[in-house]
Amino acid sequence: MREAIEEAKIALSEGEVPVGAVGVVGGEIIARAHNVREFGGDPLGHAELVLIRSAARKLGDWRLTQLEIYSTLEPCIMCMGAIMQVRVGRLVFGAPDIRWGGCGSLYDLSCDLRLGHRIEVKKGVLEDECADLLKEFFRSLRKDVKDSR
Repeated sequence: MREAIEEAKIALSEGEVPVGAVGVVGGEIIARAHNVREFGGDPLGHAELVLIRSAARKLGDWRLTQLEIYSTLEPCIMCMGAIMQVRVGRLVFGAPDIRWGGCGSLYDLSCDLRLGHRIEVKKGVLEDECADLLKEFFRSLRKDVKDSR
């Protein structure tokens, strides 16, 4: 998770919502990503989706059953849908996302029996550290808006 936090810090330095993710196979990091929605002008530039694309290219397959994803924020419902579609084996995340969370906070796609895939999930890893980055970003954003008035 520390490596995912480093990715989130990169996103923060680029003016992005500070979400970072790493993909691990067999204990080795094979892919890294952070949000690129603003920088790349990509509405689908969520860290998890960027990571999935990178991991699939590296592994040469769209089925990512051996992949473990570490994300600083609970994946949104869009990202959680992609995680389920590519059959990720394990998901570890830091801070919950009460507005968009797709893994327990708003919805929980990880254990929906109607879906054809089950995923192991570990929640709350380094939660405070992950949440603090997000709080810092949004506090700064509110301050900038206030200062511009």
